[in-house]
Amino acid sequence: MYKIIRDEKLTDNIYLMEIEAPRVAKNCLPGQFIILRSHSKSERIPLTICDYSKEKGTVTIVFQIVGAGTQFLAELKAGDSVQDFVGPLGRPSELTDMPLDELKKKKILFVAGGVGTAPVYPQVKWLKEKGVTADVIIGSKTKDLLIMEDMMKEVAGGLYITTDDGSYGDHGMVTNSIQKLVDSGKKYDVCIAIGPMIMMKFVCKLTKELDLPTVVSLNPIMVDGTGMCGACRVTVGGEVKFACVDGPEFDGHQVDFDQAMKRQQLYKTDEGRAFLKAKEGDTHHGGCGNCGGDK
Repeated sequence: MYKIIRDEKLTDNIYLMEIEAPRVAKNCLPGQFIILRSHSKSERIPLTICDYSKEKGTVTIVFQIVGAGTQFLAELKAGDSVQDFVGPLGRPSELTDMPLDELKKKKILFVAGGVGTAPVYPQVKWLKEKGVTADVIIGSKTKDLLIMEDMMKEVAGGLYITTDDGSYGDHGMVTNSIQKLVDSGKKYDVCIAIGPMIMMKFVCKLTKELDLPTVVSLNPIMVDGTGMCGACRVTVGGEVKFACVDGPEFDGHQVDFDQAMKRQQLYKTDEGRAFLKAKEGDTHHGGCGNCGGDK
């Protein structure tokens, strides 16, 4: 069992939890994720690592209520425990492989949308610990849905807030903020965008026009988290990839977002999964147990 050390309600349906998991925390790097299970009969939920402390032996997660599993998780409090907590999984951010002297020369822009702010935070924090500052744009539908602003202020070089309705920060989409920064003379070597698929799609559309290399994290499309269910199948540069084992980070300019978003919708129904199984054949993967592809 893994004890919940701290719980915090960030918005009406977004929660933060710090969980005691020393072996996971010891091996964490920015960009990775975990899979947890609240109790023996609950679903397995893949969640991006928001923060970690090797000294305290804790891992922090942020999640949004989207179903029964996350609803039950939200009802747990500090002092309670979750049954399973597996990780770290996935490939770390490519920034962690870069030589420090090369990394310090990079001008990096992060773009976070909604709950995507959570996986952006550990990367920006890690960079600051290495002496590298990065600019961060956080986009939210409204001020009430904005999360982790104060935490991000402590680690970001420059923090820019934008809301769809103009209730806080700049009025508009994150792409407007990217364009404004570039128009003001800011120059970046790489953009890292994490958030809803539609947001990442339009960020990549703009950054391609700006000739700005862009990395995206495809955590939003993961279900099983082990490469078996096939839910996170995506085409990158014309090749089939699976976000949970090949990513979650990919070259955003190579991702077929339209295909991925259409596939997400199909995967939610029995009929849709059966259609995908028939269409994709041996490359479908069937370990989810829902479409019969594992038989």
